[in-house]
Amino acid sequence: MIQLLPDFLNEIKPVLKENFQKFLDNYDSEPFRGLRANTLKISAQKLKTLLDFPWEQVPFADEGTYIPANASSVGNSPLHHCGAYYVQEPSAMSAVTLLNPREGDCVLDLCAAPGGKSTQIAAKLKGKGLLWSNEIVRSRASILLSNIERMGVRNAVVSSESPEELCKRLAGCFDKILVDAPCSGEGMFRKEPQALEHWSREHVEACAVRQLNILESAKLALKPGGVIVYSTCTFSPEENEGVIEKFLNNNPDFEIVDENESFGMKTMGGAVRIFPFHGGEGHFAVKLRHKGMSIENDSYFYDSFGASSERKGSKKQGKNQRGKVQSNEITREEILDFYDSLFVNRPFGENISQINGKIILLPEALKKFPSIERCGVLRAGVLLGEGKKGRIEPAHSAFMAAEKDECVNIVDLSLGDERIIKYLKGEEIEIPSDIKGYTAVCCEGMTTGFGKAVDGTLKNKYPKGLRLL
Repeated sequence: MIQLLPDFLNEIKPVLKENFQKFLDNYDSEPFRGLRANTLKISAQKLKTLLDFPWEQVPFADEGTYIPANASSVGNSPLHHCGAYYVQEPSAMSAVTLLNPREGDCVLDLCAAPGGKSTQIAAKLKGKGLLWSNEIVRSRASILLSNIERMGVRNAVVSSESPEELCKRLAGCFDKILVDAPCSGEGMFRKEPQALEHWSREHVEACAVRQLNILESAKLALKPGGVIVYSTCTFSPEENEGVIEKFLNNNPDFEIVDENESFGMKTMGGAVRIFPFHGGEGHFAVKLRHKGMSIENDSYFYDSFGASSERKGSKKQGKNQRGKVQSNEITREEILDFYDSLFVNRPFGENISQINGKIILLPEALKKFPSIERCGVLRAGVLLGEGKKGRIEPAHSAFMAAEKDECVNIVDLSLGDERIIKYLKGEEIEIPSDIKGYTAVCCEGMTTGFGKAVDGTLKNKYPKGLRLL
């Protein structure tokens, strides 16, 4: 039995009221695990037929199911490698459900690593509009980028910048913002009992100060009339209701929106609290709407990123972002020829940029944004390839972002085909001899990577760091 700290219990008892004993009675049950279908790649209905355990719907998102306690190797399945699903704690899906992104929205996920909520937002956007995913810790931002790529997101920007600086530079750019704030993690105690050792009142208080600062920064990046969803995975009233009360006192031009969701328990007239007896480890989420007045800030816009940074490709020599001469610039015509050799109808658009030898296809929505050059950007849009010794080497992420029918050459393997496991281990596989050149490898119709077809053999290009051991 998990021994909960008396100070922690005293803090949440007034919140739970008549449900306090129910909370205690449920606390030593098996922690919840879940996954969410990535509808950029597969429908929930089709995924149900491919999983080796029954689908048990979570209450927090239409695309989510519980993972049974006896299920194993979920992270090693080819379905995971091709981005068919994201393994996610069930109640964590609630924040994006509350945010309700729509096609064409510009959405900022301000504290985004490891990427569960960002990829959930991306699926809702369906490739339209823009997702900006930020994580201040660089190592965690790299994990975020890897998950964005695995899930096939083509309209995202991934950055590693402080919320304060990022929101100043992107003032008034976003329709919707998610602030899944760093917290004391009380909702993770069942999954990670060692987290109890690090819990203290001082830590809770420090988290609340930081959370309010992040929320105050987030409002600067919001368009008038836009919405912010604030969420945590902690039960602390100080980090949840307390932060929101202070924010609303400081910002009377914001109000709580009650979306009348059926999950969890209501607080503050619209915020939602989720406890283990609701079917998830624990979450707090509240939707805040700006009433439409101007949002004061002292930030400023730069010149358009598209105008200032896109290489026209008319010369072999150009300047990179730091002004140094680049002698190996690839012409736009060469890039487009290469693009057309891999994909049909240029599925990622033609907003081309070259940065340090990398060929990037930027989201069209960025043309309406201020410059992103000082925003800690790790990746914007889709990495098509990289110039190497007078040729272009395709990027794994480009194939992951493509749909099967958008690829020129395709090998589509079933989940039961032993060749998909061999491919994921980095081995060569046999394919029809009439396929030549760079070829997308698909599993059940979903792109999983690529290789180079030569005389009936596919030379493996699956990244070493992602391979099955």
